[in-house]
Amino acid sequence: MTSIRFCAVLFSLAVWGWVASCGPKGGSSGDVTPDPPPTTSGSTPYVWTTPANFPEPNYDFAANPLTKEGVALGRTLFYDATLSKDGTINCAFCHSPATAFSHTDHPVSHGIRNQVGFRNVPGIFNMAWRTNFFWDGSIPDLNGLPVAPIQNPIEMGDSLANVLVKVRTSGRYRPLFKAAYGTDSITSERFLKSLAQFMLTMVSANSGYDKFVRKEANAALPDAAQRGLVLFQAKCASCHKEPFFTDKSFRNNGLGKSTMVSVDDQGRGAITGQTADKYKFRVPSLRNVEFTPPYMHDGRFSTLQQVLRHYATGVQDSPQLDPLLKQNGQLGIPMTQQEQNDIITFLFTLTDYSFISNPDLQPLR
Repeated sequence: MTSIRFCAVLFSLAVWGWVASCGPKGGSSGDVTPDPPPTTSGSTPYVWTTPANFPEPNYDFAANPLTKEGVALGRTLFYDATLSKDGTINCAFCHSPATAFSHTDHPVSHGIRNQVGFRNVPGIFNMAWRTNFFWDGSIPDLNGLPVAPIQNPIEMGDSLANVLVKVRTSGRYRPLFKAAYGTDSITSERFLKSLAQFMLTMVSANSGYDKFVRKEANAALPDAAQRGLVLFQAKCASCHKEPFFTDKSFRNNGLGKSTMVSVDDQGRGAITGQTADKYKFRVPSLRNVEFTPPYMHDGRFSTLQQVLRHYATGVQDSPQLDPLLKQNGQLGIPMTQQEQNDIITFLFTLTDYSFISNPDLQPLR
């Protein structure tokens, strides 16, 4: 493992260790006194509903009840560059609402001082159904997720303790915390939970596909998309399961050595230490995939045509290659060019335009 990758693994583990050590009082990383008794007195419950074609969420809403004031606070923080070391990078820099909260300007993450990382930035949506995060699954809690980019020296490059100091002294936030929590005390727990509340409202479930499966009035798929759906279910759905279009697993999909970054990124294997997990990465959701190029964990493919071509003719063998990509001694997934085109036409029906343009997810004016 390269020294860069080793440091990255230690960083991920340290972040989770910090998150796990934060008890109910949140008395760490800049908190010198226990939280005052929390209250949502005067706050307004946020009505969050499960889409009709989705299962019940995994997130524990009882431990972080959504309120309109809490969501508004998280939304304000999400778009505030104060969270970065030099005040130039906010969460939305890498997670733009116009691209389903992904980052399409660079193959890999891009942070302070024009630094670049070694992984592509995935979109943020349907977080309530996720049980771990990042391409390697190194963060198992949505509430702790923001700590990683804030403290990553290549991304936002600050510390949570210093960010809390800046938030406390800004003059902007104490009224927002008071509205959300009943007191103006700004703690790490409240800071992180408010960001989680905003991210939980990023539900994408209103694509053409969703309307079709819910049998809504006048909802239909074009002929090519219907052919693509049948092909997708036969050739792709083992990993990209409906309705989220991911089975949430980690797999090696035969990419071979990256030409995009110099880091030997071993993915899930660097987290578990297991040889069998080397070069395995999260199966990403294909929702809104039309708006989230480039593709793969290192952003090596700029088009969906390149992605389908990889699976048809470009899969490389390795000891960790997923068995689904080596059937009867044949690598990849047999697909004609027409079949690839039809699958892509179907993938376009997964675009949720109402999500991408949702005014409640844009910066507050």
